[in-house]
Amino acid sequence: MDVGSKRREGRRSSWLRAMASSLLLVVIATGERAAGEETAHTLVVGRIWTGNPAQPWAEAVAIDGERIAFVGDHAEAAKRLGSEAKIIDADGGIVVPGMIDAHIHLIDGGLHLTSVQLRDADTREEFVERIGAFAKLPRRDGAWISGGDWDHTLWGGELPDRDWIDAVTPETPVWISRLDGHMALANTAAMRAAGVGDDVQDVAGGEIVRDAQGRPTGLFKDNAMSLIERAAPPTSLADRLAAAVAAMEYLNAQGVTAVHDMGTWRDLEVFRLAHKQGLLKVRVYACTPLGQWERLAAEVKRAGRGDEWLQIGGLKGYVDGSLGSHTAAFLTAFDDAPKDRGLLVNTVEDLEEWTASADKAGLQVAVHAIGDRAIRLQLDVFERVAKRNGERDRRFRIEHSQHIDPADIPRYGELGVIASMQPYHAIDDGRWAERVIGARRSATTYAFRSLLDTGAHLAFGSDWFVAPATPLEGIDAAANRRTLDGKHPDGWVPAQKISPEEALRAYTSGGAFAAFRERDLGTLEAGKLADLVILDRDIVRGDPNEIADAAVELTMVGGRIVYERGKGETNESAPRP
Repeated sequence: MDVGSKRREGRRSSWLRAMASSLLLVVIATGERAAGEETAHTLVVGRIWTGNPAQPWAEAVAIDGERIAFVGDHAEAAKRLGSEAKIIDADGGIVVPGMIDAHIHLIDGGLHLTSVQLRDADTREEFVERIGAFAKLPRRDGAWISGGDWDHTLWGGELPDRDWIDAVTPETPVWISRLDGHMALANTAAMRAAGVGDDVQDVAGGEIVRDAQGRPTGLFKDNAMSLIERAAPPTSLADRLAAAVAAMEYLNAQGVTAVHDMGTWRDLEVFRLAHKQGLLKVRVYACTPLGQWERLAAEVKRAGRGDEWLQIGGLKGYVDGSLGSHTAAFLTAFDDAPKDRGLLVNTVEDLEEWTASADKAGLQVAVHAIGDRAIRLQLDVFERVAKRNGERDRRFRIEHSQHIDPADIPRYGELGVIASMQPYHAIDDGRWAERVIGARRSATTYAFRSLLDTGAHLAFGSDWFVAPATPLEGIDAAANRRTLDGKHPDGWVPAQKISPEEALRAYTSGGAFAAFRERDLGTLEAGKLADLVILDRDIVRGDPNEIADAAVELTMVGGRIVYERGKGETNESAPRP
């Protein structure tokens, strides 16, 4: 028995034992079910947080096929049990709706699981050593070293240079990204393979970092990254399918049952293949590039928006870059770079035309905006487009919504714009953000509390591969805001904390609403899809300081168990419609 099981056994409540026993007695005493009542194949019992404001708590969830048949009193639920029904006991933990990761790069996340791991490399020497060791591993001919997710703030803030790694990778091209995905380092071999020399010209919407002599250091930011990416060997369809399967297994173990994938048409191809082969274990809302809205409009017209497992209809665009790469667009300059206030990845004119056209075609628009200037520009675009196209249920989204000017916070609620945010970024960036933007701008950075108080809808996600796809860490981050370096034990900008229940809503019903899926997902209610998670403790009513210690015990998608702690991946496959 593992430590978590021993702990749960020690605190197992007598009322839960009694409830399970009474369920069996009710089944025996009831005999045949009442006429017209469903026959449930699974009954989940315990403390159940439904997420439904009309019925916040329940004792049992009865599941019939892929959907929930009943939520409520355990005795009433037992009446719906079939003769061979399975009873799942939450065992002193808590049952919650399946978690929805509202912003993820699923296939890239899967690919990064097997790439060089640099996220926690905290010295220049460790950074170089790991790349050198990885370069010695066998790989296919022509394969590059990619992934990485390095964080230069861990070793004091000095940006890496290709000179650091050329000696350990003289012939192997290296193209490794900073953890935010908005800056990457190429070694000389990768630059040579891409035909990029020291005379390379700057790129609009991007930056080529150069040394004092004007020589490229190997660092490329945002749009400039395309100079190297175009030469990188593409991953095969088989590799991407395997990455998707690995990613879904990882997500199930974190309690994730649905995602909003911010990807490409290649990603959609992989999801469709996985669906055809019965491999999907999370529900996918696959968003494609905003600039290609016409292609998506034609695809929706041709094939529809999808089914319960795979849906399309969303578009992802970009205004700016990231704070860590100094490419987020701000109204005033960075505190540590007085001549720099970031950059725009796309023009406002293009963003407005794409947004207006996509919206008119009935598609949903979600746009990446991190700096306060970028956020204001996109809110302005959304406001103009809504007036131009007329009233409808459009649910515009701003992805990240990280550094909001105070004057723009109420506009989310007023305009009905969803703030799609990733709480883990707050406890990561909070280690160093004030050095970059100062205390005043930090006060409305990751402004969860202010957004909720002014009527905004929150949808939480991870941005994996950029950050871990771990909703429990995200809930802890939103509720406690303790930075990863341990230097803010009472929370970084504690005024922006929200309750664990509010954070859990953003990971469940908030995510469902952000993808127009509230009829099927986000709460535990009769008629909805049976996606649920069992946690080993009550994170809603328990001590917020213990959220970080919580663990996922079981994950269910469509009435089928896809993960059980201690058992890893289950043999049960999620059913296809």
